[in-house]
Amino acid sequence: MSVVKINVLTVPAEQREVLEQRFASRAGAVENSDGFEWFELLRPVEGTDQYLVYTRWRSEEDFKAWMEGPMKAAHQNGPAGEAPKRPAASGSTLWSFEVVQSAGPKA
Repeated sequence: MSVVKINVLTVPAEQREVLEQRFASRAGAVENSDGFEWFELLRPVEGTDQYLVYTRWRSEEDFKAWMEGPMKAAHQNGPAGEAPKRPAASGSTLWSFEVVQSAGPKA
C-alpha cells in the first residue's frame, strides 16, 4: 500500500519566489529514488501562507531510506555541494497518510 507524505511549509510572502526557485532547481532530486511514485509542490492561492509538498511512496521504508540518504545529504550540503542556504519557510509540519483508495481518468 502506498504512503503519502505532505510537508506543510509556512512561507512568508517575500520568500515564495525563493522557495519555488529552490524546488525548481532540485528537479530530479527525488524522482530517481527507489519507491518514489509522485511529487507536487502546491502553492496557496487564498487565505493561507502554507505551501504543501506532496510526495507519494511505495512504502514507509522507501520514504525513510530517502529521508536518511539523498534528502539528508541535500539539506546538509545544499545543491551541487554548495553551503546550505537559509530556509525559505518559517515553519514545517509533516503529515503522513496511507492510500486507501485512488482513482484516475478512465481511458
